[in-house]
Amino acid sequence: MDDIEALYRQRHDSVLVPLAVRLESYLRDQLRSATRIDRVAARAKSVHRFVAKAKKQVADKPKYTHPLSQIQDQVGARVIVFYLQDVGVVSKMVDDYFRKIESRILVPESESEFGYFGKHFVLFFPSELFDAELPADNAPKFFELQIKTLYQHAWAEANHDLAYKPGEELTADQKRKIAFTAAQSWGADQIFNDLFSQLSAGHVQAAAVEPH
Repeated sequence: MDDIEALYRQRHDSVLVPLAVRLESYLRDQLRSATRIDRVAARAKSVHRFVAKAKKQVADKPKYTHPLSQIQDQVGARVIVFYLQDVGVVSKMVDDYFRKIESRILVPESESEFGYFGKHFVLFFPSELFDAELPADNAPKFFELQIKTLYQHAWAEANHDLAYKPGEELTADQKRKIAFTAAQSWGADQIFNDLFSQLSAGHVQAAAVEPH
C-alpha cells in the first residue's frame, strides 16, 4: 500500500490536478448554453481519500486489486443546477458531448426514506484535454460526474460533514433530525420545480396572446 500511495501522490500532483483544471474549463464550455447552472467544479481526489478507498475490503478481500486503474473518481466533477428539470437538461447534454461508461440515478432504497439524491455518470476523458504538456499515458481513462440541484448538493454536503464523523455514532434522535432535513430538501426541490414550470408556462401563454 505504501507503493500505491507513492504512485498516486506522484500522479495526483503531476497529472490529476492540472487535468481537473482542464476538465472544469472544458465542462463550462460544453455546457455554456444551459441557462440555470449555479456552478461547475472539478477536483482531483486527495491522496488521503484515495488510499482509504484503495484499502477497502469486501468479504475480507481487497475490493480493488489494481486501484490506480479501477477507482473511477480519481478526478471528480460536479454540476449544480437550479431545478430538478435542469438535471435532465444537463444530463442530455452530457450524453451528447461525452462517451459514457455508465450513468445512474441515486435515490434512497425505500420510497418511505429520504436521503441522498443525484445523477451520477462515469465518463471517458475527452482526448482534447491531453497534449504534449499533459500526455494521457499516466492519466486515468475516466472520471466521475455528479449532477445535482442546489438543495441536493447542500443537503449532501452537510450530511456528509455531520453524519460521517469517524468514531462518532449518531443517536436515534440525531438520525431523525437528518432524515427530517432530507425530507425538507426533497420537498423544497419539488415545490420550486413545480413553481418554475407553472410560471414558465404562464409566460409562454401570455406571450402567445399578446398582439403583434
